[in-house]
Amino acid sequence: MNDFSGDPSLWLERTLGAAAGALVSLVYMVPRGRQEAASRLAAGLVCGLVFGGEAGLWLAGKLYLADRLSASEIMLSGSAAASLSA
Repeated sequence: MNDFSGDPSLWLERTLGAAAGALVSLVYMVPRGRQEAASRLAAGLVCGLVFGGEAGLWLAGKLYLADRLSASEIMLSGSAAASLSA
């Protein structure tokens, strides 16, 4: 299992993936108001930041892509998926 905690460059991918997933979720299902949009954005960002690495590893394993993807790609896709599904 990879250790994603110590690499500062992976925090950028984690943040970008979480933001992308949260924004796509807002476009996919348009919120009714500002409060709902803000709460969904916050929940998406938090979920993407917290579960991004684990979700990326799980997805890469399920799709048999772990040996073909870099750590940055795994982190970015995992953060986006976790954020989107929040």
